[in-house]
Amino acid sequence: MSDKPNSNAGAAPGAVQRQVLLQKFYVQDASLEVPLAPQIFTRPWQPQLDVQVNADIKPLDGDNFHVVLAVTATAKLGEDVAFLAEVHQAGVFVLRGFPNNEERQAVLGAYCPGQLFPFAREAIADLVQRAGFPQLLLQPINFEALYLEHLNRARAQNPQAAAAPATH
Repeated sequence: MSDKPNSNAGAAPGAVQRQVLLQKFYVQDASLEVPLAPQIFTRPWQPQLDVQVNADIKPLDGDNFHVVLAVTATAKLGEDVAFLAEVHQAGVFVLRGFPNNEERQAVLGAYCPGQLFPFAREAIADLVQRAGFPQLLLQPINFEALYLEHLNRARAQNPQAAAAPATH
Protein backbone atom coordinates (compact mmCIF):
# COMPACT_ATOMS: atom_id res chain seq x y z
CA MET A 1 0.00 0.00 0.00
CA SER A 2 1.33 3.44 -0.93
CA ASP A 3 1.85 6.27 1.56
CA LYS A 4 0.99 8.84 -1.11
CA PRO A 5 -2.61 9.92 -1.53
CA ASN A 6 -4.02 9.29 -4.98
CA SER A 7 -4.09 12.88 -6.22
CA ASN A 8 -6.12 11.98 -9.30
CA ALA A 9 -8.78 9.81 -7.66
CA GLY A 10 -12.12 10.70 -9.24
CA ALA A 11 -10.55 13.26 -11.57
CA ALA A 12 -10.41 13.23 -15.32
CA PRO A 13 -7.27 11.60 -16.75
CA GLY A 14 -4.43 14.13 -16.86
CA ALA A 15 -6.19 16.56 -14.52
CA VAL A 16 -4.20 17.89 -11.60
CA GLN A 17 -6.21 17.81 -8.38
CA ARG A 18 -5.98 20.82 -6.11
CA GLN A 19 -3.91 20.19 -3.02
CA VAL A 20 -2.97 22.30 -0.02
CA LEU A 21 -0.34 20.61 2.13
CA LEU A 22 1.01 21.96 5.40
CA GLN A 23 4.70 21.06 5.34
CA LYS A 24 5.84 22.79 8.52
CA PHE A 25 4.41 25.04 11.19
CA TYR A 26 6.36 26.87 13.85
CA VAL A 27 6.35 29.89 16.13
CA GLN A 28 8.50 32.44 14.33
CA ASP A 29 8.28 35.04 17.08
CA ALA A 30 6.51 35.40 20.41
CA SER A 31 6.50 38.15 22.99
CA LEU A 32 4.67 39.18 26.11
CA GLU A 33 4.75 42.52 27.88
CA VAL A 34 3.30 43.22 31.33
CA PRO A 35 4.25 46.88 31.72
CA LEU A 36 2.64 47.48 35.11
CA ALA A 37 3.66 44.29 36.92
CA PRO A 38 3.33 43.58 39.76
CA GLN A 39 0.83 46.38 40.57
CA ILE A 40 -1.53 45.26 37.80
CA PHE A 41 -2.22 42.03 39.70
CA THR A 42 -3.74 43.93 42.64
CA ARG A 43 -6.52 45.42 40.51
CA PRO A 44 -9.94 43.87 39.79
CA TRP A 45 -9.72 41.83 36.58
CA GLN A 46 -12.28 43.14 34.11
CA PRO A 47 -10.19 43.82 31.01
CA GLN A 48 -11.11 45.17 27.65
CA LEU A 49 -9.51 42.86 25.11
CA ASP A 50 -8.40 43.91 21.64
CA VAL A 51 -7.25 41.24 19.18
CA GLN A 52 -5.53 42.12 15.91
CA VAL A 53 -4.61 39.63 13.18
CA ASN A 54 -2.55 40.01 10.05
CA ALA A 55 -1.25 37.54 7.48
CA ASP A 56 1.95 37.91 5.50
CA ILE A 57 2.43 35.65 2.49
CA LYS A 58 5.67 35.11 0.62
CA PRO A 59 6.32 32.72 -2.26
CA LEU A 60 9.18 30.29 -1.83
CA ASP A 61 10.53 27.97 -4.51
CA GLY A 62 8.13 26.06 -6.74
CA ASP A 63 4.70 25.49 -5.22
CA ASN A 64 5.86 26.40 -1.69
CA PHE A 65 4.59 29.42 0.22
CA HIS A 66 5.50 30.88 3.60
CA VAL A 67 2.51 32.20 5.53
CA VAL A 68 2.93 34.10 8.79
CA LEU A 69 -0.11 34.82 10.91
CA ALA A 70 0.52 37.61 13.42
CA VAL A 71 -1.90 37.65 16.35
CA THR A 72 -1.71 40.45 18.92
CA ALA A 73 -3.88 40.42 22.03
CA THR A 74 -3.93 43.52 24.21
CA ALA A 75 -5.77 43.59 27.53
CA LYS A 76 -6.45 46.95 29.17
CA LEU A 77 -7.77 47.89 32.56
CA GLY A 78 -9.15 51.34 31.89
CA GLU A 79 -6.38 53.17 30.07
CA ASP A 80 -3.62 50.93 31.45
CA VAL A 81 -2.22 48.02 29.45
CA ALA A 82 -2.37 44.88 31.58
CA PHE A 83 -0.62 42.75 28.98
CA LEU A 84 0.28 42.69 25.33
CA ALA A 85 0.88 39.23 23.86
CA GLU A 86 1.99 38.73 20.28
CA VAL A 87 2.66 35.55 18.34
CA HIS A 88 3.84 35.14 14.77
CA GLN A 89 2.73 31.63 13.84
CA ALA A 90 4.30 30.55 10.58
CA GLY A 91 3.76 27.73 8.16
CA VAL A 92 5.16 26.41 4.92
CA PHE A 93 2.39 25.31 2.58
CA VAL A 94 2.51 23.54 -0.77
CA LEU A 95 -0.24 24.53 -3.20
CA ARG A 96 -0.70 22.37 -6.29
CA GLY A 97 -3.29 22.50 -9.01
CA PHE A 98 -4.26 26.17 -8.64
CA PRO A 99 -3.56 27.66 -12.08
CA ASN A 100 -5.84 30.63 -11.30
CA ASN A 101 -3.97 33.30 -9.32
CA GLU A 102 -7.17 34.55 -7.64
CA GLU A 103 -7.99 31.08 -6.30
CA ARG A 104 -4.41 30.60 -5.10
CA GLN A 105 -4.47 34.00 -3.35
CA ALA A 106 -7.80 33.15 -1.68
CA VAL A 107 -6.37 29.88 -0.34
CA LEU A 108 -3.24 31.65 0.89
CA GLY A 109 -5.17 34.59 2.34
CA ALA A 110 -8.03 32.72 4.01
CA TYR A 111 -7.54 28.97 4.29
CA CYS A 112 -3.86 28.92 5.31
CA PRO A 113 -4.21 31.52 8.11
CA GLY A 114 -7.22 29.56 9.33
CA GLN A 115 -5.03 26.47 9.63
CA LEU A 116 -2.39 28.40 11.60
CA PHE A 117 -4.80 30.18 13.95
CA PRO A 118 -5.38 27.30 16.42
CA PHE A 119 -1.62 27.08 17.00
CA ALA A 120 -1.34 30.87 17.47
CA ARG A 121 -4.34 30.85 19.81
CA GLU A 122 -2.72 28.15 21.93
CA ALA A 123 0.60 30.03 22.06
CA ILE A 124 -1.13 33.28 23.11
CA ALA A 125 -3.13 31.46 25.80
CA ASP A 126 0.03 29.83 27.13
CA LEU A 127 1.95 33.13 27.28
CA VAL A 128 -0.91 34.89 29.07
CA GLN A 129 -1.37 32.11 31.60
CA ARG A 130 2.38 31.87 32.29
CA ALA A 131 2.34 35.61 32.97
CA GLY A 132 -0.07 34.99 35.84
CA PHE A 133 -3.30 36.14 34.20
CA PRO A 134 -6.56 34.18 34.00
CA GLN A 135 -7.08 31.87 31.04
CA LEU A 136 -7.52 33.67 27.72
CA LEU A 137 -9.60 31.90 25.10
CA LEU A 138 -9.54 33.69 21.77
CA GLN A 139 -12.71 33.15 19.78
CA PRO A 140 -12.56 31.54 16.32
CA ILE A 141 -11.98 33.91 13.42
CA ASN A 142 -13.63 33.75 10.01
CA PHE A 143 -10.57 34.24 7.82
CA GLU A 144 -12.60 33.93 4.63
CA ALA A 145 -14.67 36.96 5.65
CA LEU A 146 -11.51 38.88 6.61
CA TYR A 147 -9.93 38.03 3.25
CA LEU A 148 -13.03 39.16 1.35
CA GLU A 149 -13.08 42.41 3.36
CA HIS A 150 -9.40 42.94 2.49
CA LEU A 151 -10.11 42.23 -1.17
CA ASN A 152 -13.08 44.63 -1.24
CA ARG A 153 -10.98 47.40 0.35
CA ALA A 154 -8.25 46.82 -2.24
CA ARG A 155 -10.81 46.96 -5.06
CA ALA A 156 -12.28 50.19 -3.71
CA GLN A 157 -8.84 51.81 -3.52
CA ASN A 158 -7.59 50.56 -6.88
CA PRO A 159 -10.10 48.88 -9.23
CA GLN A 160 -7.35 47.71 -11.64
CA ALA A 161 -5.42 45.97 -8.84
CA ALA A 162 -8.47 43.84 -7.98
CA ALA A 163 -7.76 41.60 -10.95
CA ALA A 164 -4.56 40.37 -9.26
CA PRO A 165 -4.98 40.72 -5.48
CA ALA A 166 -1.83 41.33 -3.52
CA THR A 167 -0.95 39.33 -0.46
CA HIS A 168 -1.75 40.95 2.85
